[in-house]
Amino acid sequence: MTHLQSPGATGTVWLVGAGPGDPDLLTVKAARIIAQASLIVHDGLVDDAILALARPDARLISVAKKRARHTLPQDDINALLIAEARKGHDVVRLKGGDPFIFGRGGEEVDDCRAAGVAVEVIPGISAANGSAAAAQLPLTHRDLSSAVTFVAGQCKGLTEQDWSGLAGKGRTLVIYMGVATGDAIAEKLIADGLSPDTPVAVLEKGTREDMRTLRTLLTDLGPMIARESVISPALIVIGDVVTRARATDCLPTLFAQHLEPTPFTESLA
Repeated sequence: MTHLQSPGATGTVWLVGAGPGDPDLLTVKAARIIAQASLIVHDGLVDDAILALARPDARLISVAKKRARHTLPQDDINALLIAEARKGHDVVRLKGGDPFIFGRGGEEVDDCRAAGVAVEVIPGISAANGSAAAAQLPLTHRDLSSAVTFVAGQCKGLTEQDWSGLAGKGRTLVIYMGVATGDAIAEKLIADGLSPDTPVAVLEKGTREDMRTLRTLLTDLGPMIARESVISPALIVIGDVVTRARATDCLPTLFAQHLEPTPFTESLA
């Protein structure tokens, strides 16, 4: 990877998956590209320990997104990447998790291609894979689940989305960006026929030193998020595989009997 192309040349945009947080989970190629980069455009979910791998003279630009408040709209981010590449810079677009799983990487690739800017993608361990592994929660299990689905829980028209068949016996549903809409998610799934007693886990700050793995039942999802002051980044996992997680249970006594015991009860915090 070059840092600056010859005069008049166009740089390359690298979409790099930073993984769920732990720097040790970066791919070898991602770590190398980050260490060489002179310009990094990064999300707010990228851990400071990963940004610390950049060169001392690297220029870091945050385009952090929060609910209803973006540092830059997505179109402006795309335009920034293209403008910097046209100046001759190689640009690292550093994204939490994997660029192509709720990372809007596809939109950035499309705009770079349309602008005639070279673009490369370095995949990362997704937030779902990394967080579940850290919690020892198998997303699929021969005895419990043969299918897993990823959906976004923070978007317009949540109640109109068709999630039928995505959760239930033999299936695992992983919900990104669902912390702020936990009550609506539970109401939606229960209205669609899912049992209120379905096991649920919230994986907060997955793979990081202060990670928490919290379990409850679907009917208690919203109240538990509020009770435990859960903050992003966090994932919601719904299905019987949750009973296999290593977790600190935050179950009301009334619900505890519905979950099978697990061999671990210690906190991941």
